[in-house]
Order: sequence, then structure tokens, then C-alpha cells
Amino acid sequence: MRQFIPWNSQPLNEWAEKYAQGRFIDLDGHSTHYIEMGTGEPVVLIHGFFYDTFTWHNNMDALAKHFKLFAIDLWGFGYSTREPLDYGYPLYAKQLLMFMDALDIEKASLVGHSMGGGTAIYFAVHHPDRVNKLLLVDAAGMPNPMPLLGKLTNLPLVGELMYKMRGNFIRRMALKTNWFHDKSFITDSYFENATRFHKVKGSTEVMLTILRKQFFDTLLDEVQALGELNIPTLIVWGRHDTAIPLARGRDMHTLLKGSRLEVFDNVGHCPHDEMSARFNQLAVEFLS
Repeated sequence: MRQFIPWNSQPLNEWAEKYAQGRFIDLDGHSTHYIEMGTGEPVVLIHGFFYDTFTWHNNMDALAKHFKLFAIDLWGFGYSTREPLDYGYPLYAKQLLMFMDALDIEKASLVGHSMGGGTAIYFAVHHPDRVNKLLLVDAAGMPNPMPLLGKLTNLPLVGELMYKMRGNFIRRMALKTNWFHDKSFITDSYFENATRFHKVKGSTEVMLTILRKQFFDTLLDEVQALGELNIPTLIVWGRHDTAIPLARGRDMHTLLKGSRLEVFDNVGHCPHDEMSARFNQLAVEFLS
């Protein structure tokens, strides 16, 4: 039996040297880890809360056959910086803009999941000239009650206790409760890869800070503004999403005039992962 490595315990540089699969770029003094693949028109993948670039592990190879693909770790996640920052959509839109400028990406299509979808919406409204198309996957942004596990985590000291607990129970429960409809998807290997970056020092503080700011569902004005822009948008949603229910996706679709909504049956919060073959086909067709 392998020795358990405590959560939130490993130096970022050492952990990244062991496990980071991409490159690093300094943006305004803050390190960003990203994976670059393929050739063609640029597409940027933006992960959601709790995850890093691994969330796209079933998508990157398929999409890189058609596009120049960039999957980034948002600040505070994956192998990007852990400095105390003003985490939220404005910060992540700034990170994305600086990333595109640094790599001379004049215009890109954005694929965002959950919080990453909210980031894509915020970015598109504030920098519409830099966006070709939007693919929003169970995107955050619309008014939405916080799930029970999130409410518990936000209680003073309770969140710290939950995230510090030895073992995998809390994180496995989070994935089973809020992310996946088919619980068998969460194998030991999947869990280890999805949560590996949680071992990095500072990860717990970042995630608790983000949860307690409660900004995920604050983009109603931006969604309405995006509806007035001429940006082709595909919305993909899991019918059994318990974190951000399908009703929010339907509301978003109504406000985003001309958007297309695709609903995946028997899927939870991660349709790009639970039903990757269908998602990849849709993504390639839409983004081409």
C-alpha cells in the first residue's frame, strides 16, 4: 500500500516537476501552466472549479487533430501559481487575455466548463473582438442555489476541517454528489489524476476562498449582454447535473439569442468527460 500524501502539503515547483505535462509562462509575475497541441485555428480550453487541465483528458487528442489547442490551468489550480489573488471572473479574464497576448493569439474559440464557462462568458463580453466561437459546458453564471456540500464547506472552520481530512472520502463524495451521474466513472485512477494538484500547498486556501466569494452565479448581466453580441454559441448540458441543473442551461439558452442547446441524457455535470465521444464530435463540427 502506497503511503498517503496529505492534501495541501507539496511544494508547487517540486510537484509540477513530477507531474506537469505542459509548459509554463509568466503573466504579470504569476506563473501559468498550459498544454499546447495540434495545428489550425486556435481553441482555448478553460477548466472548472475543483479541476485543472486533466478535465479535458478525453477531449484534447480528438480536438488537436483539427485545431491548435491550448488548455490552461487557471491561477490557483493545477500547476499554476498559488499566490493570494483576488480570485473571480475578472481575474481569470485578465489571465486569459494576457495569455492570448503573450502567445500572439489574436482571436480564439473558447471552450469552458462550469466556472471556466463563466470565465469564457465574462471574457467574451469584455473582449468580443478576441472570440470566434463559444462552447459552454454546464457553464456557471446564471442565478443558482449553492449545493448542500458547498454550503457546508462555507461554514467557518468546517471547510478547513473537511479539506484537511486525511484520506479521499470528502473529495470522492464531492465528485459523486456534484459532478458525475455514472458513479462508476470515478475509478481510483481517475480520482488520483483529477485531484493530484490538490496536494499542492495553497490549493485548499484558494478553493475555500473561491467558494466563499460565491461569484459562480453572478453573471446574469453578462449573459444578457452576450445575447446582444454576434458570437456563435453552443451550450452543452448534462440532463442530470445536480450542481448546475439543466434549468439554468435552458435559461441561458433563452437569453443567448441564436445559441444552440444540446442536452446529454444520463450525464451529470461533466458531459465532455462522461460522454466524450459525442461531445468531441459536436465540438469539432461546431468549432470548425
